[in-house]
Amino acid sequence: MTIPKVAVVILNYNGKKFLEKFLPNVIANSVGHQIYVADNGSTDDSIPYLKAHFPKVTTIEIKDNCGYAKGYNVALKQINADYYVLLNSDVEVTANWIEPVINLMEQNQKIAACQPKLLDYRTRDEFEYAGASGGFIDKYGYPFCRGRMFNTLEKDTNQYNNAVEVFWATGACLFVKSKAYWEVDGLDDDYFAHMEEIDLCWRLKNIGYSVYVEPKSVVYHVGGGTLNKLSSRKTFLNFRNNLITLTKNHSSGGLIIKLFYRMILDGIAAFKFLLDAQPKHFFAVIRAHFAYYYMLPSTLSKRKKQKQKANFKFSRSFTYKGNIVFDYFLKNKKKYSELDGGFFSE
Repeated sequence: MTIPKVAVVILNYNGKKFLEKFLPNVIANSVGHQIYVADNGSTDDSIPYLKAHFPKVTTIEIKDNCGYAKGYNVALKQINADYYVLLNSDVEVTANWIEPVINLMEQNQKIAACQPKLLDYRTRDEFEYAGASGGFIDKYGYPFCRGRMFNTLEKDTNQYNNAVEVFWATGACLFVKSKAYWEVDGLDDDYFAHMEEIDLCWRLKNIGYSVYVEPKSVVYHVGGGTLNKLSSRKTFLNFRNNLITLTKNHSSGGLIIKLFYRMILDGIAAFKFLLDAQPKHFFAVIRAHFAYYYMLPSTLSKRKKQKQKANFKFSRSFTYKGNIVFDYFLKNKKKYSELDGGFFSE
């Protein structure tokens, strides 16, 4: 049996402090696999530090900071491997973190992307916001996770320890088959950051692949290493990219109506920011919508190009047919386990 070639690829931007803290841990727990650091135009001394202290780690130097999506695309084009592991620089891995995921993906060739269980680095018995134990979206495109609903994080009591198919896998620690990655043209450069992994997973599903979580693998994520949750830039990217993702990947049936409802719901969210004395976030939502309109011709062109791929069919499998905003804020459903399981599309 041929052993698949796995490349662990860390995208770095001015993250020397994270490299100092977490890279030795990644090296110690990734024996037999090649490790790369793709530097996204850092202005700190990340590159000299890497070359001086980790000469066996392959460094890929990217001239400018072109964001998570384009940064990874540029780097991965230079790497020959069967599997890419896109790993944030602020992640602590554990012993045997790679093998369970690769074994699962090798057993089922339809699995194109997979994530481990993602726990919080600081509160180690709690799920981490960026992916918890696998991601989903509702019928309006709002993302949530097994273990995380909006800002409510569950304690990990092994309640989500089964490997299951999900809708999206976290970009904080994303295992993806290289062949499948390039079949859908990789991450969307225009996203810069945030939601790009959801878009990638949806495009993979649209050509017949599956996405899974394998909780036998566990990692701990700091979160907010580049843009923290208080950043209005993050708010802008999340709202803009979420609308683009929905427009690119949802079937024509009902899309216009859902986008109309999204405009209303996003407007409510914007005014809530204003009522909470967060004017920067209010204007970030407004700017996100104007940016979405500006990018609409390009988005529709990408949608058309995607539909020309072999085996293409718009997929809604493992989407939640309900409204997660309504369930969370009005019906007080704060946990994934409280959702109606029958409301998930197969």
